[in-house]
Amino acid sequence: MEMTGWIRCRLKYLNFIQPFFVFGGLMAETTLFTSGKIAPRLLRFALPVLGALFLQSFYGAVDLLIVGQFGNASDVSAVATGTMMMQTITFIIVGLAMGTTIQMGQALGAGKKELAADIVGTSVIFFAFLALIVTVLMIFLTRPFALLMQTPKEAFDKTCMYVHICSAGTVFITAYNMMGGVFRGMGDSKTPLLTVLVACIINIFGDLLFVAVFHMAASGAALATVIAQALSVVFCLIIAKKRGLPFTFSKKNIHWKGNLVTLVCKTGAPISLQDGLVTVSFLVIAAIINRLGLIASAGVGVAERVCGFIMLVPSAFSQSLSAFVAQNIGAEKYDRAKKALLYSIAASLACGVIMGYFAFFHGNLLAAIFSKDKEVIAAAHSYLKAYAIDTLFVSFLFCFIGYFNGCGKTSFVMIQGIVGAFGVRIPVSYLMSRTVNPTLFRIGLATPSSTFVQIILCGIVFLMLERKRKKGII
Repeated sequence: MEMTGWIRCRLKYLNFIQPFFVFGGLMAETTLFTSGKIAPRLLRFALPVLGALFLQSFYGAVDLLIVGQFGNASDVSAVATGTMMMQTITFIIVGLAMGTTIQMGQALGAGKKELAADIVGTSVIFFAFLALIVTVLMIFLTRPFALLMQTPKEAFDKTCMYVHICSAGTVFITAYNMMGGVFRGMGDSKTPLLTVLVACIINIFGDLLFVAVFHMAASGAALATVIAQALSVVFCLIIAKKRGLPFTFSKKNIHWKGNLVTLVCKTGAPISLQDGLVTVSFLVIAAIINRLGLIASAGVGVAERVCGFIMLVPSAFSQSLSAFVAQNIGAEKYDRAKKALLYSIAASLACGVIMGYFAFFHGNLLAAIFSKDKEVIAAAHSYLKAYAIDTLFVSFLFCFIGYFNGCGKTSFVMIQGIVGAFGVRIPVSYLMSRTVNPTLFRIGLATPSSTFVQIILCGIVFLMLERKRKKGII
């Protein structure tokens, strides 16, 4: 069947199932967070965000899980290293998309619907150019990047192939995150959840087909990922067309407005730079660990996948706070924004205690989900013990970051992230790796050390902002 025929078929199918989406609440209306009880509204918004993040983590973990069961240690290392490289690009795009989320949320909170429409239209053009540039760069820079990461020679070619195939899906990664930013900016966290669910299901079937049946290992996992990303974007566009936006949006809004591009980039670029540099710091750590051999490389790759799930709750509240706080800052309701921060920290910390317990005492069981190699599992558990400590600290840090992003203080978010990454995390990792008989646990302690320093910085700036607000300076 031709692609156009396939899309027409999906449109007819969506017409049939749309009533079920409406009944189930998946076709949610735009939500304003500037009134009503804070905790229930924040929780209702955060739960779909949590669901979407879980599916995104599961989406990526499926590649490693299936490759780990049907491949060898070099395949696991290739997927783990290649995924970290692609995540660097994804985090940069997500950070820029937060610029759209925050500026659109503040515009809606202030009742400026025409401005919100123009922000979306300008973002469409901006992210299209961004996708093209990133795709070209990834094609030419993959091998040098893999060399810098000290990729084990047994996994080098497989890593490059994995990244080259995934790079073909950059346009879909960009499109999805831009649209997700728009939906969250207008208070809708359920539509992104639905589209990630579609991508996750397609990716699972694709991995089973290409890896388990056709034995394509890392290349098969990458191919399944690209196909899933493409179809999820098509589905997202269909949903967006069916449910509409909270403002009048037409082709006239899709044009380049330099001042709005500057506004989105001024907000999103610091977040993007911070996320990108933090990810780069983890890539540097991965390079340090890769020098310890294939087992250490694969073990950390498995541990990072487990950590992706462990950190879901604070990550969900961080993203939710950005949209919640942005609307309330736009409406000049600062007390609501501050209370939302406190509720988020409390909920994240409660979950962090539970996640930390399992990571420290039962990390081997969690790692065994992604690998059957006993040495890889032991290495992953050693690294997870350090992350168990970090689960308590990130409950504060991630929520602070979401709050500051919503306030538009993204430059500070960038600064504290850079300080943590390059002032603490990398130096501590390197020093620990140079000790006698280095362990992954000791190297992993660099992460909670960095988070602790960042919390102190966030606390200081938060108190400074509160004093300025009380004095009427801001």
